[in-house]
Amino acid sequence: MLTEYLKFELTEVPEPDVGPHDVRVRVQACGICGSDIHGYDGSTGRRIPPLIMGHEAAGIVESVGSAVERFRPGDRVTFDSMVSCGRCGFCRAGHANLCDRRQVLGVSCGEYRRHGAFAELITVPEHIVFALPDSMPFRQAALVEAVSVAVHAVGRTPIRMGDVAVVVGTGMIGALVVQALRVAGAGRVIAVDLDDAKLELASSLGADETIRADQTDPVAAIRELTGGRGADVAMEVVGATPTVRTAIEAVRKGGSVCLVGNLSPKVELPLQSVVTREISLFGTCGCNGEYPACLELMGQGRIVTEPLISRQVALEETPEWFERLHRGEPGLMKVVVEPWR
Repeated sequence: MLTEYLKFELTEVPEPDVGPHDVRVRVQACGICGSDIHGYDGSTGRRIPPLIMGHEAAGIVESVGSAVERFRPGDRVTFDSMVSCGRCGFCRAGHANLCDRRQVLGVSCGEYRRHGAFAELITVPEHIVFALPDSMPFRQAALVEAVSVAVHAVGRTPIRMGDVAVVVGTGMIGALVVQALRVAGAGRVIAVDLDDAKLELASSLGADETIRADQTDPVAAIRELTGGRGADVAMEVVGATPTVRTAIEAVRKGGSVCLVGNLSPKVELPLQSVVTREISLFGTCGCNGEYPACLELMGQGRIVTEPLISRQVALEETPEWFERLHRGEPGLMKVVVEPWR
């Protein structure tokens, strides 16, 4: 329980109620997301204490509501991080991620408080629950949510077979975006970051070239690699003015930029460059029905998550690892909490 900013307490809470359409899950693994770290220190305003955080999770069905049809106790499952209403105009139009009544697990933002999965048990509605293949470890299944964010972002971007794609920021989501671009048919992927270890990981996961943005002009380097033309698409996976500028300037005339990162609520935009070169900008939010495809891609080994997992820890160790992630300890990518460890 986040009892105040920068402070966790291991505590007992009542078991979550199970409504007619709900599935109660005994959590086996829950990843610590970058957004959780920003919520931990209060910088986003979307994790107002007291709150149980955690939204990247998988586990075993403990019990189900009277109207649940697809699941039964003992099933291995994962679930979406966003709870949509299924009734608003966006939901009915097939855009559940834009739901007017959307709630995110492990978020408290003033409008609502929805406890998350850094706990032994969590209850979620059946319509956001998905069955897991028996062969997929829970620690990997906990990362399906992150994979879905990457796959949705790439799906939002007009990529054609053989396109040159740039990924600016190769942290957790950026590393998954590299792989999703390959699945989508990108012929060449160029990764940009400030960290050698992250770039080496991106290279091992499918990036053809890597660029250290603090050691060379990344836009000039990308132009040189593409014969002066620029990339066809760029995925910005940080959310800050310098990286947004890099992504926009790195693409060719008529190119496309997908804004995935959300570190800063506001950034400066090189408007003249966007307008005069007819650059298309795309926003992306969470996922929208990609879980089954992501599970299949992971099962086939076309998108891998095991190299991204830095540590598996017990529930009582969570405060220590939040602090280490908050400090930006080198070498840490994804820490997975296992409540029954």
